[in-house]
Amino acid sequence: MITGAPAAMDALQRWLEAEAALKDASDNTITAYRADVAGFLGFLAGHTGGGQGLAALARVSVQDMRAWMAQERRAGLGARSLARKLSAVKTFYRWLSEREGFDASAVLSARSPKFQRKLPRPLSIEGARDMLGTVELQAREPWVAARDVAVVTLLYGSGLRISEALSLTGADLPLGESLRIRGKGGRERIVPLLPVARAAVEEYLRQCPYGSAPGMALFRGVRGGALSPRPIQKAMQAARMQLGLPSDATPHALRHSFATHLLSAGGDLRAIQELLGHASLSTTQTYTAVDQARLMEVYAKAHPKA
Repeated sequence: MITGAPAAMDALQRWLEAEAALKDASDNTITAYRADVAGFLGFLAGHTGGGQGLAALARVSVQDMRAWMAQERRAGLGARSLARKLSAVKTFYRWLSEREGFDASAVLSARSPKFQRKLPRPLSIEGARDMLGTVELQAREPWVAARDVAVVTLLYGSGLRISEALSLTGADLPLGESLRIRGKGGRERIVPLLPVARAAVEEYLRQCPYGSAPGMALFRGVRGGALSPRPIQKAMQAARMQLGLPSDATPHALRHSFATHLLSAGGDLRAIQELLGHASLSTTQTYTAVDQARLMEVYAKAHPKA
């Protein structure tokens, strides 16, 4: 595999460190950035002959950008993935050009490929209710069943990502009417804890054979370690097969359902943005399209045909 020149790779490392320290980017984001930009630097090293250090990065042309994007598409990369890679490269170049004092317009002006944004696929209110009731039936041990119910109730009742639910520790006890969640990018938010969610967690704690020390994970695996997402994913997979729900009825779909059902009930978009922890309102606005799409689907089924 071709790699970029040492000076370029060193600049990449410094940029990643800055993203982690100053913007509190998550480990997953840093890993994705590293792969995306390193791949671009590797392409440049082969495309321009390599070994030219940062000077080669400053000389990148519009034609170079087109050649890179064409290569990625020939390799089978979809428009959505290429748009993500281009965004990472632009962010890196914006940072580098400010420090090295060169014009990065050839990179920054590269047009992102158009793609159809996927709308979130929430469950219906009935589907979400059925999922909460059926997940409980998938485990052999009562305390595991109680654990799974508690987790999925938090996902739907508070709009948590599964990683956020599983990051809770004994320090978050005793439970009150809200939870302080540290989400993507280190952003903190306060989410409501409905009585049904609080009761589900308390029932799990009552049955759990392991303690709830402040420094320990709140949700435990069968051997006592911190619970990973996979058991919850498997429990929901079994439940959706039993209910005849589609394959996109995943843990993250419960978070989508939380947002969509709030919006359908008249929830304020800004308030929903805060509850979900979205950095940009445009991300939350996706749910307005979901709500409109569902409305048109109901209309098409119910409207009398001429």
